Formats: sequence, structure tokens, C-alpha cells
Amino acid sequence: MSTTVKKSPLNRAALEFKSSTFSVPVLVLSGNVPDVIQEQLEKKIGLAPDFFKNSPVVFDLQALNKQGLPIDVAMLADILRKSKLMPIGIRGGTQSQVEIAASLHIPVYSVHNSFSETGSFHQDKDKTEPQPETQKTTINTLVNHPIRSGQRVYSAGDLTVTAQVSAGSELFAEGSIHVYGSLRGRALAGVQGNANARIFCLDLQAELISIAGNYKISEDLQGHLRNRPVQIYLQENSLIIKDLV
Repeated sequence: MSTTVKKSPLNRAALEFKSSTFSVPVLVLSGNVPDVIQEQLEKKIGLAPDFFKNSPVVFDLQALNKQGLPIDVAMLADILRKSKLMPIGIRGGTQSQVEIAASLHIPVYSVHNSFSETGSFHQDKDKTEPQPETQKTTINTLVNHPIRSGQRVYSAGDLTVTAQVSAGSELFAEGSIHVYGSLRGRALAGVQGNANARIFCLDLQAELISIAGNYKISEDLQGHLRNRPVQIYLQENSLIIKDLV
């Protein structure tokens, strides 16, 4: 029995490249002890496992190299993959580190690359080493378009969405989440353990809400507060949902 393969007309385009912007978490390393990296990475992932599972990540070695601390790039990539992360880029690396990354099919990103960096992980140096003085910067994120099903948005600070959030989408913020529209997807605030984070929305229809790991699913959100403007906050490890008006 023969199979006929249907071919596209030669004058029809089979593919095209488009310019786009992606939100990719950046792992900024300032310590080079493998056991410490793995331990702290697993701890951070544990705070938002649904977000980080099979998530792409770019690792930044700029701080390590400024301190003259060596890092085994192949070992680091292996740690990331074992943690269910997918390394898709290196930045701030030396020539030899870049070459090793290239041999592992990990491309190079410049420090000023065009992708959108909406979140970062910071690996603390080994406690036995002196700590340089650093100034922490909070990165708030504003999204002015609808969040569609299957999309994920992560913010290292507060996250504000001025449009609706569809079912099947996910919002993650280290700070608070503000949705000036219907919230039908999943919203996780304070994902790095910030118990003071809050969730605000004009129309609560969420599949899941969470603050600092404390969560409620849609079945828990039935009642008079659904389809209303609400604020959600944490009080004695319990989520409190109140009318905004």
C-alpha cells in the first residue's frame, strides 16, 4: 500500500522569522560551590514549583567573573537540568566559558540583550567568603495587553496587568499582583516567601490564588466574593478575601 505525500506549492512560504519579546528568568550567580548552588536553587524552586518546572533559564556569570571565582559550566548546566530547568543561554561569561556553553548547544546572550528580563534568582556566595556590598533593586512589571491561555508572566517585584487574565494562564510575582480586569487564570504572589504581598483584582474568577505558598483553588472561591472586585492577603497563614468596595 503506497502513501502519497502532499506537497505545499513551491511559492508558498513554509516558515518565517518574527521579532518577539519573551520573559525569561535569569539565574545570577555570585557563589561557585556546587552543593550550595543546588541546595539554594531547589529551595527557591520549591516556592513556585509550577512556574519553574521545565522553565527556560539564562545563567549570568558576570558577578562570579568579577570576583575571580571559577565555575564549571557543564556542571552548572547539569545542576539546572536535574532541577527541571532548561538552560537556553549564558551571559557575562569568559571566552572559555562561552566556548564550553557552545559545545553544550547553549547560546550566548549579551548583558544588554533584547529579551525581557522580568525576574532573576540570586545565588548567595558561600558564607565563609566575604560579601561585597550590593544594592537591591526591585523590578516591577506592567502588562498592558490580555494574558492568554497558556501564557506565563513572572515579575521580580509587583506585577500589574491592565487587561483580563484568561483561564489557563499564570501570573507569578515576588511582590503583589494587581489585575484591572477579570482574573480567570492562576495568580501566585509573594512566590519567594513575601507574606506581605497581596492580590487585587476587579473580577475574581481565578482557578487558583496563592500568597507565599498559601493557596485556594476555584472550588474554595465560590460565594458572594466571586465575580467581584476583591483584595486578597495573608493573615496567620490563612488567605483572607475582602471586597474592594
